[in-house]
Amino acid sequence: MSVAQDWRTWLTSERPGSRRQARLGEAYRLLRAFLGHRLAVLGLLLIGLLAIAAIVAPLVAPFPPAAQDLAHRLEPPGAVHWLGTDEFGRDILSRLLFGARITLGIVALVTVIAAPVGLLVGCTAGYLGGFADAALMRFTDVFLALPRLVLALAFVAALGAGIENAVLAIALVAWPPYARIARAESLSLRSSDFVAAARLMGASAARIVLRHIMPLCLASLIVRVSLDMAGVVLIAAGLGFLGLGAQPPSPEWGAMIAAGRSTMLDQWWVAAMPGVAIALVSLAFNLVGDGLRDVLDPKQR
Repeated sequence: MSVAQDWRTWLTSERPGSRRQARLGEAYRLLRAFLGHRLAVLGLLLIGLLAIAAIVAPLVAPFPPAAQDLAHRLEPPGAVHWLGTDEFGRDILSRLLFGARITLGIVALVTVIAAPVGLLVGCTAGYLGGFADAALMRFTDVFLALPRLVLALAFVAALGAGIENAVLAIALVAWPPYARIARAESLSLRSSDFVAAARLMGASAARIVLRHIMPLCLASLIVRVSLDMAGVVLIAAGLGFLGLGAQPPSPEWGAMIAAGRSTMLDQWWVAAMPGVAIALVSLAFNLVGDGLRDVLDPKQR
């Protein structure tokens, strides 16, 4: 038996009292199932390449992102400027690489802010029920009543333009779906035997929610978050396009598209290149989300 077969057998074998081994075996099974989803792996590779490009952008970018060269403005893609230049002679490839930092930073910050808030609100409402459930869900419905982009525009208009306010606005409109999913999971878990046992042992409601219910809701939440990342990218690009996100001369992809509107017919590459980047990133996040849904959702399995 090979080393790989020995490792696989050890991970998937059933040993009494080996909880850690069982968890490793489950993780190994989920990893194999995800790697068997070719489109999801392709999406993950695209996101990984984008993350690497964003990290090493100062090393691989051929030009500084804000360096202007009016003598070579609006040049088409060529040997020197692979993706062309914009109306100020700035290299589009360099601006795309540095703009990846802004895009991934927005996605990461929104996820870190919105996902825990939605998980906490939903689990608390589902476990407590009654008046607390009704009050929290009606508050959630207020945010769900309007389209996310329209609501984000309203928040940014109230808070002011800027990348920090854009992140906060997107996070404020992103958490309600997570709360709904967590509440649905909590309603089915609060009557479980392990919750009743924890309650009989004297565990408080906060401990039951934080230690027992929230971890079991993570699988569904991870799937929804991965699928929503594409929407976050589009909302961030929409705010940048309207001038409410990252401010010039920051190389934000939505702002780059807005700058290329006036020359779209003759110098198509100015707006097309960041548009292709947004489309590829959104597609990659959707592919990863579909793969995670197939792996983590028992109904899909």
